[in-house]
Amino acid sequence: MASVDVGDRAPEFELPGTGGRTYRLADYRGGEGVVLAFYPGDFTRVCTQQFCSYRDNADRLDGLGVPVLGISPQSVDSHERWVSEQQLNVPLLADEDLAVAKAYGAVGWGTPLARLAGMATTPGGFYVKRSIFIVDGEGIVRYRHVSHTGASFQSVDDLEAAVGALRA
Repeated sequence: MASVDVGDRAPEFELPGTGGRTYRLADYRGGEGVVLAFYPGDFTRVCTQQFCSYRDNADRLDGLGVPVLGISPQSVDSHERWVSEQQLNVPLLADEDLAVAKAYGAVGWGTPLARLAGMATTPGGFYVKRSIFIVDGEGIVRYRHVSHTGASFQSVDDLEAAVGALRA
């Protein structure tokens, strides 16, 4: 599977998302960039904590000046239900075949140990690793954090520090 590192050109994508919109990486060219937040699954404990923390810190998240997009393998319908239930403020994109997560190196094989740890796998046996990629307005990856356990997430503090370091 592919993997991207800091300094690499970010893999292009086009994915359906919440709000009836299609999201393309190219839409963020020429601007400040975008934060891509890959996550294992809607309605799961840590993912709910992560995206509710983004909701609860909406002013700080908006202050980044860089939009945040959540990406996972669930359907847009699942995303819409989760957004409604939790009143989430981050657009969620459906990468149902994991093509985008694979291109970014944000997938793992659902080993028996991963399943014991509660990681939901797709029918193909893969799971999405909780990951953050910051892509600048030129389409270059400027920050990469991939969690192999998924037990914690990048907080708004972490995102502020990462975006701030890129502007320094």
